[in-house]
Amino acid sequence: MVKIAVIDYDMGNLHSACKGLAIAGGEPYITDQAADLERADALVLPGDGAFDPAMQHLRSRHLVEPICQAVAAGKPFLGICLGLQLLFEASDEGQESGLGIFAGRIRRFQPEPGLTIPHMGWNQLTLTQPHHPLWRGIEPQAWVYFVHSYYADPEEGGVVAATTPHGQQTVTAAVAQGRVVAMQYHPEKSAPAGLTMLANFVEWVQQGCP
Repeated sequence: MVKIAVIDYDMGNLHSACKGLAIAGGEPYITDQAADLERADALVLPGDGAFDPAMQHLRSRHLVEPICQAVAAGKPFLGICLGLQLLFEASDEGQESGLGIFAGRIRRFQPEPGLTIPHMGWNQLTLTQPHHPLWRGIEPQAWVYFVHSYYADPEEGGVVAATTPHGQQTVTAAVAQGRVVAMQYHPEKSAPAGLTMLANFVEWVQQGCP
């Protein structure tokens, strides 16, 4: 069974992510220890909340370097919600530097008449990397569950794996490059489609991320 380290930095409900991964066939365990990240088959960085406190907590637990080293070494990695945003260099939400795994910035939704911020609730995906293993068995325009006020603006558009509309804006819903994938939405709260994505991630790791 795939051993998945779910990174604990006091930001968000880790247990719902663990439950989703366990249903998907993984063996998740919560940890804030670098040694546990090293022995895992894959890493998951979930999260809810603000960018700056999240990065401060990761730094206070000495987890930034181990995470970046694991990604550089090719360990499979899944970011969820805030866990996607932390992969970028910086955020409009604060002053802290992000992990810098992807070039780009996290931006706030631009106000427009009738636009609700945060973007909260069910919305549809457009798959821009339609053949990625994460999307196996996922219908085009699948519905998933979002809660966010900021979105990723990558420098390299090719890393965007899915988009979603909010008002007149089309924003990043998922990114994928190499063995790193991340979702702005919550797959563990996204009914069968989300659980299928988590199962696809577990299977992808089992197969060596071909």
